[in-house]
Amino acid sequence: MENLRILILAAGKSTRMKSKYAKVLHRVGGRMLIEHVLRSARPISGDIWVVVGHTSDKVKASIPEVKFVDQGEQLGTGHAVMAARDQFADYTGDLLVLSGDVPLIAADTLKAFVDFHRKGGYRASVITADADDPFGYGRIVRRNENEVDAIVEQRDATPEILKIQEINSGIYVFDAPALFKSLTKIRNDNAQREYYLPDVIGILVSQPERVGAFKVRSAAEILGINTRQELAVIDLLMRRRKCESLMAEGVTIIDPHSTIIDGDVRIGADSVIYPSVQIYGDTVIGDDVTIHSFSRISNSTVGPRSTVLEGCIVVDSALGEDVSIGPYAHLRMGTTIDGKARVGNFVEIKKSALGSGTKSMHLAYLGDATIGCDVNIGAGVITCNYDGVSKYPTVIEDGAFIGTDSQLIAPVRIGRNAYVAAGSSITDDVPPEALAIARGRQAVKEGWAKNRKKK
Repeated sequence: MENLRILILAAGKSTRMKSKYAKVLHRVGGRMLIEHVLRSARPISGDIWVVVGHTSDKVKASIPEVKFVDQGEQLGTGHAVMAARDQFADYTGDLLVLSGDVPLIAADTLKAFVDFHRKGGYRASVITADADDPFGYGRIVRRNENEVDAIVEQRDATPEILKIQEINSGIYVFDAPALFKSLTKIRNDNAQREYYLPDVIGILVSQPERVGAFKVRSAAEILGINTRQELAVIDLLMRRRKCESLMAEGVTIIDPHSTIIDGDVRIGADSVIYPSVQIYGDTVIGDDVTIHSFSRISNSTVGPRSTVLEGCIVVDSALGEDVSIGPYAHLRMGTTIDGKARVGNFVEIKKSALGSGTKSMHLAYLGDATIGCDVNIGAGVITCNYDGVSKYPTVIEDGAFIGTDSQLIAPVRIGRNAYVAAGSSITDDVPPEALAIARGRQAVKEGWAKNRKKK
């Protein structure tokens, strides 16, 4: 929207959360609070400023592509906006002021709010909502259908005003010059000795200027977060909405109450998600995938018709089509599993690639390995990739057979269609079509046990 700047207040100390980190860094629905707000703000304006204070270095590092205002002391919301006065000295347009802790606010709501403000010709406007339990919120006293007469805080409200259910969201649009002129008049004569932004509304109304009230349908959209209990409530709401959205798109989620799915996760139609599954980050799951209970998938892709059995952990990895893993498999650090490959119980794969049709079914560790197609990895196989200083690669070419309980001491290459005998410790390359045996020759001493017992 033209001639619109956005100022997000994100300097809070999260005192009621009992946290050493800024409140906006806490996460709901898989993203930080400030990220949710920025996602809704960016479609409205590209000119976004964020007021930072407590642990400002961490906040700045977490949200690129915005401009920052430093609030040295955190002395209230009015003081936070005053901190931006120098940056906005010559700005004559509209300023949308957002809290950094309202993760459910939607971009469409913000756009409609700014349109309402401009069409009404208001000097300032505020988003409001009717709350079932308005305790603790400032109440909106209306002058007429669309205008605010006053915002009365809970501590200052008469019994009659306390009956009002319409609450202040803390989200405003101001004519910028009028805002900064009014900020010079607010006082901190309150118990907290802080400067409050809602006081600007009272100043504008008294001049008199027209202040608009834009009511949203659901109070949930404007709820701020001040405690970890409220964080949990909003997180649960977001995740339940995500499950409902996926089910509406053709995904079977057997128990939405126990299933945790981040907002950015994509899942194809006719996939089935069993209870107690966790899916995080930028994960993409194809059609007809089945994910069984107690599995955790993060920032990964799972191809169509693949199966993730119970208790698997998949992080930063990619599974192709018709792959099966688990139960209790662990894939991490850029592992790729090509189509129709199978990874079985208690197999850990790190930073490795398995070709199509390859199988590793039992109790193996495969690290820093490039494994071709149709390879058989026996139970207990280990690629010994670390010598205490550096990591080294293992290459296993197509069609190779690695016998049970073998160790491949990297760097080493196993040639195409080669065999490694069970129980071998391989330190040298194995040529294609060869058999490598690296173990001591068996010796049998007849009667040894009987003689030992006599001793």
